[in-house]
Amino acid sequence: MKLEHLEVLVRVARTHSISRAGQELGLSPTVSSNYLTKLETELGVRLIHRTTRKVSLTEDGIDFLAHAENVLASVEAAKASVGAGITSPTGTLRITAPSSFGRIHLMPQLNDFMKLFPALELDCRFSDNIVDLVEGGFDIAIRNAELKDSSLVARKLAPDKRVLCASPDYVKKYGEPKTPNDLLKHQCLTLNGLETWKFKIPDGVQAIKGKGRFKADNGEAIRDACIQGMGITICSTWIAHQHLRSGKLIHLLQDFPLVSQSAIWAVYPTNRQLAPKVRAFIDFFVNAYGKKPYWDSL
Repeated sequence: MKLEHLEVLVRVARTHSISRAGQELGLSPTVSSNYLTKLETELGVRLIHRTTRKVSLTEDGIDFLAHAENVLASVEAAKASVGAGITSPTGTLRITAPSSFGRIHLMPQLNDFMKLFPALELDCRFSDNIVDLVEGGFDIAIRNAELKDSSLVARKLAPDKRVLCASPDYVKKYGEPKTPNDLLKHQCLTLNGLETWKFKIPDGVQAIKGKGRFKADNGEAIRDACIQGMGITICSTWIAHQHLRSGKLIHLLQDFPLVSQSAIWAVYPTNRQLAPKVRAFIDFFVNAYGKKPYWDSL
């Protein structure tokens, strides 16, 4: 069983295209197809369904895929452990990240990352939708929500500190809340999925479900509405740090910090050993953000 045959299968599973898989590996569609045929002949089973429009894995192909990925990852890790072969990560690293965080805090760092690893290509997808890493063919995902999928391994890149804030104009017009209960008298701008806010109080934790006339599914939109004086909201410091520094936003209820389990995570499937290109990405951004990221140096 040849490694190059396994590489083609793994790429086909991610791209759903024999020609694209071959292109990523520097092979022609004919050679890629021949490699798959030889692998199927050797195993005695059909691994993929071929149609004129789509290529998909059979049930046997799905079962075999995890083993193929592990074999390739083991070989790559073994070479790296003894410094054999190419020590610098190569190939294509496919990344998915939340659109706002990706634009604000990934993009400014990616040029330096790519300079360190000139043989590595990046394919980024910035979206607020939670995608399936295996189905989407991604090597790594950046997430800033609680990790609930047990099939993923998570590495913390940075804290995700959240604060309650409002614009100076809003506070001047409607007053500043002194306790979490006071929020029930204010316009609360809520992000979809984050309608209940939890505060640490002397007796424990208090949950407040504020109401307001505006909600949205994008953190930057909520932040901008807050800056415009439309209400009070929760913002991650990574999305509001510049506005907090400039005074466009005011940090409220500092004696009642928000309770949150969120962080900025890099996640990847458990059925794959940590490939050098994934390890390089994680190590770079852990170092770039640090224990106290630059956006929390208010």
